[in-house]
Amino acid sequence: MVANTPLPPHNPTRPLLLRKEGEKLGYFASFLTLFAKQRGSTPAHAGRRGESNMRAIINTEITHRNKPVKKQTLLFIQALLNSYSIVFFSQDNVLAVLLLAVSFFDPLAGCAGLFSACFSLALLKLSGHRADTIQSGLYSFNSILLGIGFGSFYHFNAAFCLWLVVATILTVMLTVSLTTILAKRGLPALSLPFVIVFWMVLLAANGYAQLHLLPKESYLLNELSTVEHTNQYQLFTALNTIPLPFYVKLFFRAVSAILFQDSVFAGIVISVGVFIHSRISFSLLALGFTSACLLNAVVHVYPDGLGHYHLGVNFMMTSMALGGFFAVPSLRSYLLGIAIIPLAYLLTGAFTVLLDAWHLPILSLPFCIIVSGILYFLNLRQQPGKLQLVAYQNYSPEANLYQYLNGQERLHNLGYLNLSLPFMGSWMVSQGYEGGITHKAEWGQALDFVITNEDGQTYKYTGEVPADFYCYNKPVLACADGVVETVVNHIDDNPIGEVNTRENWGNTIVINHAPGLYSKVSHLKQGSAKVKPGDMVKRGDILALCGNSGRSPEPHLHFQMQATPYVGSKTMAYPFAYYLQDTGSGPAFNSFQTPPNGDKVSNIDTSPALKQAFTFQPGYVAKVASDNYTETWEVFTDTLNQTYIYEHQSGDIAYFISNDTAFYFTAFYGGRASLLYHFQLAAFKVIFNTEAAVTAQDIYPVNIAGSKAGLWLHDVLSPFYRFIRCNYQSRAKQTGNDIIVTSTGTNKKPGGEKQFMQAQIRITGNQISGFTIGLSGKKTEAVWQA
Repeated sequence: MVANTPLPPHNPTRPLLLRKEGEKLGYFASFLTLFAKQRGSTPAHAGRRGESNMRAIINTEITHRNKPVKKQTLLFIQALLNSYSIVFFSQDNVLAVLLLAVSFFDPLAGCAGLFSACFSLALLKLSGHRADTIQSGLYSFNSILLGIGFGSFYHFNAAFCLWLVVATILTVMLTVSLTTILAKRGLPALSLPFVIVFWMVLLAANGYAQLHLLPKESYLLNELSTVEHTNQYQLFTALNTIPLPFYVKLFFRAVSAILFQDSVFAGIVISVGVFIHSRISFSLLALGFTSACLLNAVVHVYPDGLGHYHLGVNFMMTSMALGGFFAVPSLRSYLLGIAIIPLAYLLTGAFTVLLDAWHLPILSLPFCIIVSGILYFLNLRQQPGKLQLVAYQNYSPEANLYQYLNGQERLHNLGYLNLSLPFMGSWMVSQGYEGGITHKAEWGQALDFVITNEDGQTYKYTGEVPADFYCYNKPVLACADGVVETVVNHIDDNPIGEVNTRENWGNTIVINHAPGLYSKVSHLKQGSAKVKPGDMVKRGDILALCGNSGRSPEPHLHFQMQATPYVGSKTMAYPFAYYLQDTGSGPAFNSFQTPPNGDKVSNIDTSPALKQAFTFQPGYVAKVASDNYTETWEVFTDTLNQTYIYEHQSGDIAYFISNDTAFYFTAFYGGRASLLYHFQLAAFKVIFNTEAAVTAQDIYPVNIAGSKAGLWLHDVLSPFYRFIRCNYQSRAKQTGNDIIVTSTGTNKKPGGEKQFMQAQIRITGNQISGFTIGLSGKKTEAVWQA
């Protein structure tokens, strides 16, 4: 009963969140591997597309440039599987195959559902709709529900075939229309198109014309209508009498009812598929079931017990949707999954009475209203609070959670403009934030810099004139690209020990870097300004020279960031992107931090060869060869101007950022077999510096680097407690004419920390020549053929 997730306005400063889980097709017979490498063709709902969805879109677009029949057949099969799995908020092929198989427990329902899905996909293709959206199954899963409903409610005859085709066409039209209209409001369409069209069929079949449809006798009809029916034959219904506890059997029958079944065995099969897809989703199904049964036991809303269909669709699926799919799984999302149960009771009872006048079942209407209503309510919040909605949908609660956590921890700094230190060489912070001398109150987030010698002195000789001070007359640089806003250049430098309080800031330059973001350097040397208002400057351009003007008893450089363009504007806290701190024993790398008082800091001296080696421009193509196979990598940019490497053979995708200081991967989508997967583990973050003491440290997303077998328990507990952490570090070293980047990855668990990855990347000249990686005991060597 899944929906599209609406697309938010693009925010270029928003962190990239990380991948969906890799292929999970190893659980089944070998024929399923046919679809493993096509999983990348599963785009997401036409809505809040995350990078995982980009992999699908990219694969679809690239594939459609060259359309061999075999490839198109595989794409169609994958789209068909997606149409089934998306019913349970998934794009997992194992779950899709199980749902397809379960639908054939009622052979007519299975055939009708499969026909409707295939017919819908063909109709959408012929009508020219977006290939990636068709591929996702978003426009066709309602047709599957319609077909299964048709086969469950009516006998097969000529009229059955005619009206199934007509109803499927109407369902496709309504699905596309509602999806587009509701997405503009940030709302999902869910299974509302199926509900509306199936009501039309029921009304017409029971009306004057009757449509010549012959109704079946079924348990679900008995539950969903006021007319008594007897059980029809379905495969495996005899297993309903197996000796299991009542509530266990009720759980599985409720799960099976989502596909119009009444079978413990069908429920078990579906539950296994859901559990393989997502432990969090399965736990939320169980949570919704338990909450509904407990509430009914207390208030006796349904004295005879809850019906299987309503329990499965309008209670359990609602908890799963809001608790783990649309919201980032957490304690609060689980509490939301419980809190909606009384509301589901209310709406189920109310709509049952209301629609009984027309002899219509409510189907999944309460589910649609509750999910859409709560999402709309939450979308209206001005502050997101601690209950976070999923911004980039990966169709896996675990992947949504891990990417959110990893993005919060390592990628939140993408919202900052990259600032460099405004000077050359090593300077000391003589007064930091809230320094207590002049950095106070609303002007407290500022930094003063000076140059000191080995003894900590700021001057040579007697220090009686400004020229004796090491920082005097030194170049002051632009911290980032921008436009010069204000230049004050006429104020005299002070004699040592004297201050000019009337012209407090002295000679000053203010630069506009972005709307609402300005930098200011003050106490500059008189007449040293190299720029004028309106000039465009680049990071590292010389603005002026350090002086001793304004309220400055001795030469120093004052630096601050501010939200307004005035010389006397209030300060704002803002970090420097990358810098080195002199620790006495060697330089320490810092990223997106503000140096405290007393720290000696300098900009990073980048290695041109190392930087060039990791400069992957759009259009760059490389062949990377291992012992038995060769992969072709190509660099593209997506519609959000984000750069990624596309591996043509497997369809794997790795997003990355390369700036003036470092290269790092931000997202990976695909399996664990490709060389691209191994390379992104090895080069997860590389600093363009070859000093031995400079080490890059980062954190892998758990679902990329963690052991799959060890993750299942972690998945169950992850919304509340996480005990696995995957650490990464790398350093580069000049060795003769080559540069070697050495990296390691470790898994940290309560029992200790264990290394799982060690790699070396070789740079020859200014190009990567190859890499070697040992991953969980297996060594892989690859040669780069650019």
